[in-house]
Amino acid sequence: MSDPEIVIHTVRSKKDRAAFVDLGRAFSAREPHWVPQLRSEQLELVDPAKNPFFGHAKVQMFIARRGGAAVGRIAAHIDRLALELPREQGMGPGTGMFGYFDAEDEAVANALLRAAEDWLRAEGMTRVLGPISLSIWEEPGLLVKGQDHAPMIMMGHHPAHYAGWIAAQGYAESKRLLTYEISIAREFPPIVRRIVQSGERNARITVRPVDTTRWTEEVAIILSILNDAWSKNWGFVPFTEAEIAYAGKKLKPVIFEDLNMIAELDGRPVAFMLTLPDINDLLGRIDGRLFPFGWAKLLRWLRKPRGMGMRVPLMGVLRELQNSRLASQLAFMLISRIRDNAHTIFESERAEIGWILDDNKGMMAIADAIESRVNREYVIYEKTLTPK
Repeated sequence: MSDPEIVIHTVRSKKDRAAFVDLGRAFSAREPHWVPQLRSEQLELVDPAKNPFFGHAKVQMFIARRGGAAVGRIAAHIDRLALELPREQGMGPGTGMFGYFDAEDEAVANALLRAAEDWLRAEGMTRVLGPISLSIWEEPGLLVKGQDHAPMIMMGHHPAHYAGWIAAQGYAESKRLLTYEISIAREFPPIVRRIVQSGERNARITVRPVDTTRWTEEVAIILSILNDAWSKNWGFVPFTEAEIAYAGKKLKPVIFEDLNMIAELDGRPVAFMLTLPDINDLLGRIDGRLFPFGWAKLLRWLRKPRGMGMRVPLMGVLRELQNSRLASQLAFMLISRIRDNAHTIFESERAEIGWILDDNKGMMAIADAIESRVNREYVIYEKTLTPK
């Protein structure tokens, strides 16, 4: 008796989106070190009415079924802002993307990738990148190293065999993203301490905590630096005003002034570093659910998180200062101040920095200087879409 046919269904309704999210959660739950995320947050990310990414992107999600059972999912999307970027920066004209990729087996994976490619081809795309779920700022890349430990806040987690299935469909590695782990209970090397001390003697430099009572203004400052600092990086897509407001609202509950800093030069903001306590530590204990009792545990955790890991998702220095001695001083001063606070105030022992592009030599040199090590690697794949 032959196997049932794989049928690809397009996601069209709120009910379909919920099924799409729940299917991804079911696949993730099979992984030993997966941490269940808040379902409400995952539903919001795929809701065109709530996620401002949809304001500049066209998205189509698919669910694969075999014999009536859901056996996989994928999203195909076109980011209009990414189409406007130079091709040498990774995106550019004709580039579509896929993301939210899960499959029961290789046959399902093939059918899903073909469905995403066909949709992108019909929309005029000539190249596909993925997985990127959905924005480059959300969960880019497929985890290819680091399945042996739990992901930190806002990081994806995927089984190792997905890489082979994607490669078998003609995809080649386009970019590798690295995260670095560091023990923050240990003092930084002498050379880093000397750079920090030199910067502290410079009267032109001020390192200050973000002011959460002025959070909207601080977010605008941080993201204006980010949009400038990262503007020539591979895969960079600028934040829109709506996304800035959205990001600020989502991040505020996990922003603590002692862990997030802005550096000023002659009173002008020129660099920043964001650090988030790893809420995955809590989410694992409440199974990603706020009800019936998870919300109370969440509120207690937010009042006084202690002893958890820390993640540095973003930092940046204005481009005009990059590749200068001053840029190194600013970066190490921010890292040193936040490291001290994380260890002494929040009783943290370890942190994770990233992701970092594998050709970002400046950030990789900083990570090496503070004696961190690569603990997780993600790959974004690409493929040329030839006309049928």
